[in-house]
Amino acid sequence: MRKLKEIAKEIDDNWERPYFGAVPYINAMHMVSDIADEYGQDNGEYIVRYFLGNAQTWRGDVARRIKAELNGMLK
Repeated sequence: MRKLKEIAKEIDDNWERPYFGAVPYINAMHMVSDIADEYGQDNGEYIVRYFLGNAQTWRGDVARRIKAELNGMLK
């Protein structure tokens, strides 16, 4: 399983103009490695869930792959 930091880097590299609601969660993912990690008062699971909720406009093969990977971490 990849670290959330690595996934956030790939999101930045692929999503040219992310939806403003997803940006804080992408930034938070840069600061944590795992969904069990804490960032401020939130944990990685919260960050991933809210990122996915705000990433509806991100489309394409990379988006589908990363969203599936993040959903897999939540199970």
